[in-house]
Amino acid sequence: MAIILIRTVILFFSLLLTMRLLGKRQLGELELSELVVGVVVADLASNPLQDIGIPLLNGLVPIVVLFCCELLISGLSLRHIRLRELIYGRPSILIRNGSICQAAMAKNRFTLDELTEELRSQGYLDISKIKYAILENNGQLSVLPFPGEQPATAAQLGITVEDPGMPVILISDGRVLERNLQRVGRDTVWLQKELSARGVQDPREVYLFTLDTLGRIYYAGRERT
Repeated sequence: MAIILIRTVILFFSLLLTMRLLGKRQLGELELSELVVGVVVADLASNPLQDIGIPLLNGLVPIVVLFCCELLISGLSLRHIRLRELIYGRPSILIRNGSICQAAMAKNRFTLDELTEELRSQGYLDISKIKYAILENNGQLSVLPFPGEQPATAAQLGITVEDPGMPVILISDGRVLERNLQRVGRDTVWLQKELSARGVQDPREVYLFTLDTLGRIYYAGRERT
């Protein structure tokens, strides 16, 4: 039992380190080569766990090799456009100027149900108002409406908008973040005063409390169960 536990811990942290070194982009958006590596690595890692007669290195070495191959392919694809297109493919335009590109739909085996579902999820119901809908290499659909259908920005309306900056969390799930308080130039006395104004005495009763650069506060009390 102890051997199985130790082997499991070693493989777990090896996989964790490998995926961490691949970078955040790979964790969020898997390309073709990354998907292959993920599937194969999962199978390689399970073999030494299921059979303790298999040397642990038989699982670790292939994982390291696959990791190095993925880094090599990623590095080469950054420098060579044709290699990148060969491995990852090219984006496909599914809607152009309000018309569905049926050949591209068939080539990518993208059904009308999938297309309309993706459009609805992004808030578009009328295909005729879409200038481009592009199927990206990672399988996501990018939708670009005609300029007249796009929401007007503050710059287009001639309105000056103050930048609130990134809200800083001061209380997270009942815990006061002292370092963040110092970052925004506040102290616990100020925080307690703000909580008292909202009828709260104990920070543990607060689920979320944030402050932006304009001094605006977001407060969410903890729900009572």
